Amino acid sequence: MSRIVTLLRGMLVHSSRFWWRAPHTDPRMSRRLPAGLTYVPSAGKKNSIKLPLLNEDDLEEQFVRGSGPGGQATNKTSNCVVLKHIPSGVVVKCHQTRSVDQNRKRAREIMQEKLDIFYKGEESEILLRKKESVVRKQEKRRKVNEHLEKKRLFKESISAETKPES
Repeated sequence: MSRIVTLLRGMLVHSSRFWWRAPHTDPRMSRRLPAGLTYVPSAGKKNSIKLPLLNEDDLEEQFVRGSGPGGQATNKTSNCVVLKHIPSGVVVKCHQTRSVDQNRKRAREIMQEKLDIFYKGEESEILLRKKESVVRKQEKRRKVNEHLEKKRLFKESISAETKPES
């Protein structure tokens, strides 16, 4: 039991912005931080997209009953979030989880992406990344098909060489 407590004490603790060592760490479990540094900044996303900020006054939020699989749990609870951005008229409906709080958070993230596309149009980073992704997938598929064709031709040439001619 004491070994488990020692291991738990040596684990890193995470807050919303920083990683730091727990106060009673086992020296075998952690490295020393440089002098004067009491935390290690956590790594963020490399290519984060700057999305427009949402003003809560511009949003109209409703909670409606969800749909889809889930039976009674889905049909009786109003945990589907419908979010409307009044100035633009963009509407987002989110029912990804059973939690209202998680759906509210996810609906706001989706709203930010939709507003970015609404205001920037074809210049939106989200659309540009999706297009890049499609191009990469097409290129990968083309290479796979080329490789399969070379393989097929190689097998045909081998079988043609090994066939006894009559």
